Amino acid sequence: MSRRPAAGLRAGWSAPVLVIGAGACGLVAALAARAAGQEVVVLERDRAPTGSTALASGFIPAAATRWQRAIGIDDDSPARFAADIVAKAKHRGDPAAAACLAAAIGPTLEWLADAHAIPFEVLEGFIYPGHSRLRMHAVPERTGAALLARLLAAAEAAGVAVLTSAQAESLFADADGAVRGVRVTRPDGSAEEIGCGALILACNGYGGDKALVRTHIPEMAEALYFGHAGNQGDALRWGAALGAEARDLGAYQGHGGVAHPHGVLITWALLMQGGVQVNRDGHRFWNEHEGYSEAAVAVLGQPDGIAFDIYDARLHALGQTFEDYRQAEAVGAIRRAEDVAALAALCGLPGATLAATLAEVQALAERQGTDQFGRNFAAPPLAPPFYAVRVTGALFHTQGGLVVDADARVLRPDGTALPNLLAGGGAARGVSGPAVWGYLSGNGLLAAMAYGRLAGQAAARLAAGG
Repeated sequence: MSRRPAAGLRAGWSAPVLVIGAGACGLVAALAARAAGQEVVVLERDRAPTGSTALASGFIPAAATRWQRAIGIDDDSPARFAADIVAKAKHRGDPAAAACLAAAIGPTLEWLADAHAIPFEVLEGFIYPGHSRLRMHAVPERTGAALLARLLAAAEAAGVAVLTSAQAESLFADADGAVRGVRVTRPDGSAEEIGCGALILACNGYGGDKALVRTHIPEMAEALYFGHAGNQGDALRWGAALGAEARDLGAYQGHGGVAHPHGVLITWALLMQGGVQVNRDGHRFWNEHEGYSEAAVAVLGQPDGIAFDIYDARLHALGQTFEDYRQAEAVGAIRRAEDVAALAALCGLPGATLAATLAEVQALAERQGTDQFGRNFAAPPLAPPFYAVRVTGALFHTQGGLVVDADARVLRPDGTALPNLLAGGGAARGVSGPAVWGYLSGNGLLAAMAYGRLAGQAAARLAAGG
């Protein structure tokens, strides 16, 4: 049962602020509520927090930060960032939410650095699709797992209680929608009921529920799911039971660069800086600069749902600055050949076709031309030796969810807020519009961390009676 009346809540213990999910959203929310003076308990279904954050690249877009200014970027702003978000979503997303998140994320990162000693740096050398400035921030390790580890350490130091192997099964609520507690089950079959003053849903979306994926994003029903299995749509079900509104359920982040069959993410920087994708027939098939999210659909539309990223030693060196790429190299996903003929043989591609494709790419790069797909080749031409990795398309996480306001409070269809329910990250409606093409690089962690802090601050006020 997704919702039970509060009258059924047995006497037990209570937390002023209760958070479901110990990913980036949940931990940032917990830190924010703790900073506001409230005791916080985070419920995590797994034995150790991982979730979608640990699987992500860990790159967070933010504008007008001190890290940007340190490298000479002094002309970015939340307004410019919000405009990029809205444009990528083809003006079919929520512009107010885009403005809210774009304004909140920079101060959130600076607060995490100042209050919790989490270091950030701006990724230099390439701009991700849809962004008009260098604004991807990451911890030095440049992985989502490292970001999560630092957030966990900060939560522990701040006195946040994180209960692992604690799966939220159902909510208790009053007739007016005020949540009074959560029923939690343990792996041994035991259960307990925990009361709360405010509840934050940070349990991501529904990518792990095949039935919901088939209903809302049928083009990805049989695709590789590269997200966390625990993303089962709980927030959507609980919200629906409480009368909340949900929107943009067809939105999601895909990726067209997951090494196959190795299951390792390959950085899109290789393609932004001059690399190309070809299918099994040796042909290019789209504009690789449109975005890695919509690349999932483009790649899955090729024979056997397979493509090959083709690049050179210059880009191989760039790839080695990313931990995921080094992992792919360690497991043998990266192939190297001295010339095009050897590369074709290594990958099982038709040699003459691949040679013609790369000759065309070479000519475009030499004159900085634009191809039939609309891609402009401004990077240096590819040069031997060549590298390749076989990739497929995947579903990473869903972007539709519960509609929230600027405080991350969950809203009803009439625009009124539920009394004490908040949501962020994949549990909340994102800013990517209704479909895969609206995802701007980093939108996932943007919503997780910005809404996380907003939700934690608002939950603390609600728990205090504000």
